[in-house]
Parts: sequence; C-alpha cells; structure tokens
Amino acid sequence: MNNVRYVYGLTSALLVGGAAVSLMTGYPAGAQVAQNDDAVMNRVVPVEGAPASFADLTEQLQPAVVNIATRQSVEVNRNPFAGTPFAELFNRRGGGNQPQRREAQSLGSGFIISADGYVVTNNHVVSPDNRARLEEITITMPDGTEYEADLVGADAASDLAVLKIKSNDTFPFVEFGDSSQTRVGEWVVAIGNPFGLGGTVTSGIVSAVYRNTGQGGAYDRYIQTDASINRGNSGGPLFDMRGNVIGINNAIFSPSGGSVGIGFAIPAEIAAPIVEQLRKGQEIERGYLGVNLQPMNDDLAASLGLQRNRGEIVQVVTEDSPAQRAGLKAGDIIVSVNGREVSSDQTVSFLVANLAPGESVPVEVLREGRRLTINTTLGKRPSEAELAQQAQTFDPDAEEPMNPEQMDDVIAEKLGLQVIEMNAQIARSLGVPADTKGLVIGAVDPNSDSAAKGLRRGDILLSANYQEVTTIAALREQINAAQEEGRDAVLLRIQRRGAPPRFVPVRLR
Repeated sequence: MNNVRYVYGLTSALLVGGAAVSLMTGYPAGAQVAQNDDAVMNRVVPVEGAPASFADLTEQLQPAVVNIATRQSVEVNRNPFAGTPFAELFNRRGGGNQPQRREAQSLGSGFIISADGYVVTNNHVVSPDNRARLEEITITMPDGTEYEADLVGADAASDLAVLKIKSNDTFPFVEFGDSSQTRVGEWVVAIGNPFGLGGTVTSGIVSAVYRNTGQGGAYDRYIQTDASINRGNSGGPLFDMRGNVIGINNAIFSPSGGSVGIGFAIPAEIAAPIVEQLRKGQEIERGYLGVNLQPMNDDLAASLGLQRNRGEIVQVVTEDSPAQRAGLKAGDIIVSVNGREVSSDQTVSFLVANLAPGESVPVEVLREGRRLTINTTLGKRPSEAELAQQAQTFDPDAEEPMNPEQMDDVIAEKLGLQVIEMNAQIARSLGVPADTKGLVIGAVDPNSDSAAKGLRRGDILLSANYQEVTTIAALREQINAAQEEGRDAVLLRIQRRGAPPRFVPVRLR
C-alpha cells in the first residue's frame, strides 16, 4: 500500500488546537557537512532561479532521500457475517468470532536530517491504520543498501514522524530551510518514491503558499505545488533551488487517484519544531480552545453584514472547555486571536497552533453587532482519539447494524450489543444532562436476548450487576465476573428517553 493522503473537497473547521511554532534548523552532525550546505549549493546552483538542468541539484540532494517500507499486523474479524443476522449461525457452525491478524505493508518516502541517521517522514506512512501494529521498518538508501529503523516519535495531528536508522554508519543528510520566505512562482523539486518505483525526481513551481484545504484541524496549512506527487511520495522532501527543505510532501488533490498537478507539502516552518521535539522524545503539547467553527462564506457574510473571508463563526462550544469558561458562545464570530486577524489563510486553528497551553490569549469576537475582547486561558489539546469522540454525532433513531470495527468482542458475543462511551455531545443528542454517566447502545444483534428484551439503539446502560459502567472495560469486567460465578445472565439498568430507569436481565450467550 503506497501512501499519499487525498483531499477531495471542503469541510468545516472542527475543534481547534495547535503547537508552538518556531523554525529550528542546524541538526548536530559532527564534522560532516549537510548535502544542502550553502557552500556546496553555491557551486551547484550559482544563481537564483531555475538552472539549465536539475541534474547537479539532484545529484547533490538525492543521497539523503530514502525509501521507507513498513510491515504491520492488522486485526481483522474472522466472521464474514459479523453485524448481520447470520453471525450467530456462523459461530454455532464452528466459524468462531475471535479476530485474527493479517500482515500488511506500506511504502513511502523520507529524508535523513542528521549524520547519525534520524529520518523524517509522514505519520501515515508508518501508522496507516489505527488497527495496525507496527512490526518492522526498513529504510532503503538510493544505492539499494537496506537498514532497519526504530520509530522515535510520531504525531498524528501534524502527520509527522521521526525514525532512527539502527546503524553506526555516517549518513548524508539535509537540513530544513525557511519556508516563510517561499514565494508563489518559485521553482521547486520533489524527490521520493512514487508507486514504489525508487528514487524519482519531479520539478514544478510553488502554486500557493499557506493553502487551506478546508479539511479542518490545526495544521491545514500547506505549500501547494504542481511538481508531480503521487502515492509513495508521502514523507519526501520538497526542495527549493538552494537545496533547502521547504516542505514535506503530504497530500494530493486527485479525482483520478494520480497526480493532476495539485500537491500539498507541510511547510518547514511548521514541521521543523515538531520534528525537533519528536527527535528529543518530548511530548507535543498544543493549545486548545474547544469550539466547533465554520469559516465565513458569502452567505454568512451577507447575513451578518460582514466582509467575506474574515472571521469564523462558533457553531458549538465544547462542555467544560477553555472557551466555555471564558464565556465564548455559539454564534460569536471570532475575528482575531492574540492580535492576529482571522482569515482563510490564517485560521483560528492555525493561530491557536502557535500558542502554548496555559497561555492567556485575547480573543476578539463580534456578538450581536458588538465587538468584544474575551481573555481566554488555553488548555492542553486532547488526543486525536479524544477529539474525534468529542466531535462524534449520534442519531438515536438511525437503524445502525453492528459494526465489526467498533465492537468489543466480549460484549458483542455475550450480550449482542455494540456500546459507545458517553460524552457531552451524545448526551445532548439523547436529551439528557451533559454529565450523565454510562454507556450508550449503538446497535443490537437482532438474534440476541438483548433484542428479545426490547433493548435498542440510544438506550443508556447505567449499571451492570448493580455496578456503574462508565467504560467499555467496566462492562466487560462485569460480564466476566458473572461467568466466573456461574451465572447465565447479567442484570442491566437501562435509561430510555422519556422513561424512568428500569432493570433488565439479559441472558449471556
């Protein structure tokens, strides 16, 4: 599986967060000189602009660009009928419902940033699937030499990862440049391994700087280029004509799956400080505001009498978030953060990405025609998994089948239930207080005793065997305890919208 992320359309910005950004260059390398050292590059490209040939530039830089191959173990469900009425029949005939693991591979690109073998790539090259367990990383040099590598650190939010080659050899390396000086129309060169073909060089120009793709998040800010980038180029460097790494190739816009001349690279000024922290084993801490935002568009601007492409409207304020504590409200239009204007190129997400947790930040908003300044103390941004859970929507009236990827095997097998841990968003959708504790039933196996007893999607599971169950692990523990005591059923306490809680005994399968 060759990795390049795809961007197909525009979506609203979601919860904001970010990391402090300051350009970090000059990795320690002993006596060895970087492949893109200024003294060397002055000989390779004597004047600014496109050379008559890219050959000398490529010859100098390509030794530091590597191929990255990974081997992973992925968990899959053995039951092809999981989540259907035929699942239990399959189990009774000896098919079993225990998951098994299969092997998967991924290919991508990377570049060496120090003589002792630290390598930068995209996180999705080494962690393509949250169900996968990374087993092995192989680095292949341009001359075909292979090395094993360790994963030093990875950051899903910025899609960056740092590897370390397991060798005492000395390696050619390159350094980050200052992408803030990049201009539209400048020549660039991308080096990588598209489709697993090995070292491939493409050239083009910078099509846009600080391009916002509309995918949301703190790092939706890219250098856009028309240099051909395809699957397998992920994690490879984007060089300027001085040999500086100004970007890390990351995604493409492609209706066809191949390059159509719209590629995106993470700017060096964003990547370099994160890479340095990962390399040192430091935790990436980001500021967190806790709002769901929508960028200003023509219709919103017209309805509010505001300028287009200036500001973002608050759709939802997360419960117990820094935004809620500071007094931000749904309907507020955030026009500046810490004195910096909010625009399509400089989103709230990105502005918060440059600020640290605990920092007191003035947020300027428009509320009912009045301009207010609200001082906000930023929190620490939750993990990507926690943010995804916070943003999760839940329609209790939807008819959802059991989803094998979201099931706990024990709970699904013994109770015929798929459950979800409660959060404030789900509580609101169910019409119960935001601090309600318990598990929410997401789906019910129609062949189970749970279905026979009338349990359905949207019911809240408050307790099992008189013990509160606020986590999936807690429910699993009560099921196991009942089995160990030789009981054939579990007593559940269920809360349904518009009805008082009731106890329901459910037989174990």
